[in-house]
Amino acid sequence: MIDYRSWRHTFKLDPDKSVDDESLEAVCESGTDAIIVGGTYGVTFDNTLELMSRIRRHAVPAVLEISSLDAVVPGFDSYLIPLVLNAGNPEWIFAPHVSGLKAYGSYIHWDDIITEGYLIANPEAGVARLTEARALENAAEAKAYAQVATKICRLPIVYVEYSGAYGDPELVRACRVGADEAHLFYGGGIRTPQQAAEMAAIADTVVVGNVIYDDLPAALATVEAVKG
Repeated sequence: MIDYRSWRHTFKLDPDKSVDDESLEAVCESGTDAIIVGGTYGVTFDNTLELMSRIRRHAVPAVLEISSLDAVVPGFDSYLIPLVLNAGNPEWIFAPHVSGLKAYGSYIHWDDIITEGYLIANPEAGVARLTEARALENAAEAKAYAQVATKICRLPIVYVEYSGAYGDPELVRACRVGADEAHLFYGGGIRTPQQAAEMAAIADTVVVGNVIYDDLPAALATVEAVKG
């Protein structure tokens, strides 16, 4: 299994978004610990395969966060499997994984699979609408969700996802307490090195995504802000 516990910084690339070769090289050679490939809409087998093949020109680890069975591509170092803890539609908690195991169970190398307790904290995000995510009332509820992930479900990762909005550090800190020994990922809305450093002081791993496509120099500067 890939050593995700050593990751402090990762970039997330969306197969449905365009990134030129020069920018992709800068991202892959930036010193980030890994590249996560994943997205909510428009993710297909073809565009996932195409992005993976381009990332594979570089030595950085590449992992696929699976959001669609149609976009499961072999060849990644590991596969992140999100369980959406606060999905309002319970079909999004386990049903997709049951379907995936029915289709691909006999081909899975379980050492390559990493499960995440996924907590969607931005109710305006596309993934929140897709899963009909329940809004979090406060930090205490967020902490309880993190405890459900780690103490009841025994998941190794809690992923706090703000997806497009910068998060509330107090809520993330509550998740840090609730996650206890589990590994805490934070992703969403990081646009400056200062924001990256603030979340890195709370979470084990900071995930930087959309700013890659809007302000590449700022995205690259988050690596040093987190790891420096």
